[in-house]
Amino acid sequence: MKIHFIGIGGIGISALAQYMHFLGHEVSGSDMSDSHIVKKLKKMGIEIVVPHNASVISNQDLVIHSAIIKENNVEIVEAKKRNVSILSRREALKDILKTKKVYSVAGAHGKSTTTAMLSAIFEEADVLLGAESKAFGSNVRFKQSDTLVFEADESDASFLNSNPYCSLVINAEKEHMEYYNYDSEKFFGAYKEFINLAPFKVLNAEDQFLSTLIDEIEATWLYPSKDITNIEYFLKDDEPYTRFTLKDLGVFEVWGFGEHIALDASLAILAALPSKDVEQIRSLLVNFKGIKKRFDIVGKYNDLVVVDDYGHHPTEIKATLSSAKEYAKLKNLSKIVAIWQPHKYSRTYDNLEAFVECFEGVDELVILPVWAASEEEIAIDFAKEFAKYNPTFATNVLHANQSVTLLDGMQELKTYKDGFIIGFGAGDITYQMREG
Repeated sequence: MKIHFIGIGGIGISALAQYMHFLGHEVSGSDMSDSHIVKKLKKMGIEIVVPHNASVISNQDLVIHSAIIKENNVEIVEAKKRNVSILSRREALKDILKTKKVYSVAGAHGKSTTTAMLSAIFEEADVLLGAESKAFGSNVRFKQSDTLVFEADESDASFLNSNPYCSLVINAEKEHMEYYNYDSEKFFGAYKEFINLAPFKVLNAEDQFLSTLIDEIEATWLYPSKDITNIEYFLKDDEPYTRFTLKDLGVFEVWGFGEHIALDASLAILAALPSKDVEQIRSLLVNFKGIKKRFDIVGKYNDLVVVDDYGHHPTEIKATLSSAKEYAKLKNLSKIVAIWQPHKYSRTYDNLEAFVECFEGVDELVILPVWAASEEEIAIDFAKEFAKYNPTFATNVLHANQSVTLLDGMQELKTYKDGFIIGFGAGDITYQMREG
């Protein structure tokens, strides 16, 4: 087929585009900007137009668009004129995944990490990720397998179209509530439907919502507080690792620090157990090397470590800072500096109290301007709300010459040459934190 992807630079839809390309379809695309993902796809031989242009719609068999693309997009309008079939990414998933044995991983937090861990264990499987795995340097791995490890997305309920053989749910904390019209019953109902779609279910028994289903749903339940024991953290070749005991299955080691890392790994292990020998799982799990933008060590010097992290929700930031404290202690680093780029006014406003609390324990807090993601501005008095941290307000960050500098426009505010410097956010902070 000839398939055109509108919004091809998005992490989720770019995975589908690559997958269809590997399957032998003729793939093209368009996006608003020439992002690093777009450049990567172009190198693969995929023809991409920037920005959107009606002229790219000609004789395609199918147009697939990302969730943010509106009905008045010029390419959507042209495709309708030409009677080209149009599907959202959510709708397209149903057809793309319908013949696969899908291990579908869902949750508000940790799903990229858990999916990547599962992909390390199922080394023979195809993988579609919502992030880039460091192990295979992409958000897609193509092995021509009948088994597919998939990062499922609850933001538009597209996980309901993922054809799950195994539904693995880490947590079901409220996120993306605008899609569900701020209706909790509708939101949790979608999770319950997703879980029940799969014949094999692996669930975190201590999640607030999932715990209400214990007597109702037959599943492999993980009780983190009692099933995961003897957690310890260590450095191997200066990289962070967690060692833990899972039930009566023995000791496992996995890249990363934190109780949440042990939890994610344990769920992946339990999902693989019916198909893999436990010793095989133990040895394959060590092939997980982390994922880009999740506790991503982007600079390591004598007395300075620089980390980029995608955390943009208080729960994520709190968990990652716990890991940061362990790492800084083992490396004997002088201080922890958190640089936060709030992502979306709505998320920041709705979770303001939790954001204020989640930075507890940092030595310094730096706040960048809100990454609006096309939202209207909401007035938030950051100086007042975060006063207890005496935060520094900067416009951007420069990582160069083995140091990190805070800038207000072109003016240098402060330069760090030592300590543990970690950037949080889902906006362009990820590029600022990388050495340039």
